[in-house]
Amino acid sequence: MARVFWFRRDLRLQDNVALNHAISGAITDGDKLVTGIYPINKISFQKLLPIRQASLVESLSALDRSMDGNLVRRYGNVAKEIVDVASATGVATVHATRSFDPDGIAEQNEVGLALKKINVFLQLDDSYYAVAPGSVTKDDGLPYRVYTPFYNNWVKFGWESPVKLKKDFSWSKSVPSVELPKISGDLPFKIRAGEDYATKTFNSFKKRALNEYHDIRNRADLSGTSNLSHALAHGEIHPRTLLAQLEPFDSDSDGVTVFRKEIAWREFYADVLWHNPHTTSDYYDQRYALMRYDTGPSAEKKLSAWKTGNTGYPMVDAGMRQLTQTGWMHNRVRMIVASFLVKDLHLEWQLGAKWFEDNLTDFDPASNAHGWQWTAGCGTDASPYFRIFNPVLQGLKFDPNGDYVRKYVPELAHLPNSQVHEPWDHSEGYAAGYSKRIVDHSQERDESLARLAEIKGQ
Repeated sequence: MARVFWFRRDLRLQDNVALNHAISGAITDGDKLVTGIYPINKISFQKLLPIRQASLVESLSALDRSMDGNLVRRYGNVAKEIVDVASATGVATVHATRSFDPDGIAEQNEVGLALKKINVFLQLDDSYYAVAPGSVTKDDGLPYRVYTPFYNNWVKFGWESPVKLKKDFSWSKSVPSVELPKISGDLPFKIRAGEDYATKTFNSFKKRALNEYHDIRNRADLSGTSNLSHALAHGEIHPRTLLAQLEPFDSDSDGVTVFRKEIAWREFYADVLWHNPHTTSDYYDQRYALMRYDTGPSAEKKLSAWKTGNTGYPMVDAGMRQLTQTGWMHNRVRMIVASFLVKDLHLEWQLGAKWFEDNLTDFDPASNAHGWQWTAGCGTDASPYFRIFNPVLQGLKFDPNGDYVRKYVPELAHLPNSQVHEPWDHSEGYAAGYSKRIVDHSQERDESLARLAEIKGQ
């Protein structure tokens, strides 16, 4: 009997354990046919901004090419579309990778119940992580709240080796497939996606920056990161694959160690969200829900300036413009703009997290929510709230020559290196129409600390 494989956030063929289980079942049954389906949630897709729509469509197009055009694409209600395909193909089992985030869990539960009504079993295997959330715990069985002990135990726990795509099967496309939906707007750039591109990107990173990763990953002006966040978010490459390919390198290499730790941060946040599903939009540390945050027209005006990159702080504005122009932002700059929103503008972190969700092609629910909560001081193992990023000093340290700022803030391109991050101190700083500062950082820093003292006294 044939099997159906439901692609989710695992848009690849290699190192796909759940897909291999579907193939094994089809081979055992003697049919050797697998129908690969991706049902796009119509309501969710229509709510996405064009940049997120394009991110998904490009990833699906690449997957379809790797399947020689055999991906069955559906558009509508996910559960209904999967039930329709299962009924049409007469299968007894639908296979998929297990999700551990709240929306993914709700989706797989809905699909499982719908399939059960037609006597079809939903088999969920593996995860999107090297170590599935919930696997690594303290000796008392409780989850970790702090990253470093989690990381140490995560390494000890270990992970499986990558698996190759099984052979001796054929893709079946005996059911109707629709065209991928059109993007609802124009993009000024093309998103590059797919398993092959992810593999090439990782191979390039290993040669280009891995050994120096610990030294250059925070430099916004250098090509010092892996550029794999989009691929990981869409499952175009599995973290097991990345970890396995680190093994031939010197185990004492600082670059290799730090890169492995960055992978573990992603897994730590997934584990935290698995244990605390409310924290996609709610405070992990509830004390910070009592903080005084600004609201009303003035707050809306500040939020708009932040979103559009017109705060008057060059490093913040460069990051926000990079986001809307490319669908990505350097990780160090993400922390800078997040700190600025929460601690300089006194706006709640959820507003920033939603903007990131709308615009990041590498959006990941756990990493986004808990990256924001870390910077806002209210997450697990969070940066203390009183650690308030100075956007000028951050710019001078991580974009020392101003190259990053000049790239995304052309109004400052005429300034020499020493002036780019503080245009207000120079006569030509505003000559090209750059925005004046909407707040004074030193004053807002004091205000943030005063608001922190208020909740500490409660």
